[in-house]
Amino acid sequence: MENLVGMKLQAEYHGKRVFLTGHTGFKGAWLLQWLHLLGAQVKGYALMPATDDLYNLIEGDSLCQSVIADLRDNTRLEKEILDFQPDFVFHLAAQPLVRLSYEIPAETFMVNAVGTAYVLDAVRKLTKPCTIVLITTDKVYENREWVYPYRETDRLGGYDPYSASKACAELVINSYVQSFFNPANFAHHQKGVASARAGNVIGGGDWAKDRIIPDIVRALRNGQTVTVRNPQAVRP
Repeated sequence: MENLVGMKLQAEYHGKRVFLTGHTGFKGAWLLQWLHLLGAQVKGYALMPATDDLYNLIEGDSLCQSVIADLRDNTRLEKEILDFQPDFVFHLAAQPLVRLSYEIPAETFMVNAVGTAYVLDAVRKLTKPCTIVLITTDKVYENREWVYPYRETDRLGGYDPYSASKACAELVINSYVQSFFNPANFAHHQKGVASARAGNVIGGGDWAKDRIIPDIVRALRNGQTVTVRNPQAVRP
């Protein structure tokens, strides 16, 4: 089964042009590595990576055409997308930290909500077929502290600026889908758009601040007490 899935993925991505935002981040670096193994031609767009991180560990600059730029620079973003003419767009770039969003709320909304609009607006100007996957979060739901898993039909919301900004991103995505990429008109625009509401992602090479599993590992390695920041929270 694994070989069959791998063969299908390779058949889908080999030789294809993939535009990847956030390629220098934790998730982005993993996706970059996978796309490279599948034979895709990748163009990344993100901020400068940290000196000691996964992107540099995998020598990411050798795996893609790397553009170091800000998602809020819509002119540059649009130029890079249109020049590249991608077959796929994976949008992972974001301000991803809840606690940091309290310190820079306006920037968080700008990056996560408006940045998503900038990506979709550039894709809107592509005159070729393209598949677009935009990553949000399971925190887009209004947190009711109930025990069952949230469903895509549940109400969007967000207490903290990060969650609210990602809920806004979902509204942006839905608006663009209905206005410009409506499935009923696919034959005309030839754009497939989907959002993926990711939960916590666990894996090697995640050294970012305020990550649950890395924080636990760091505490245990240093002989410190593991700090649970919000013991009463129920994860959506």
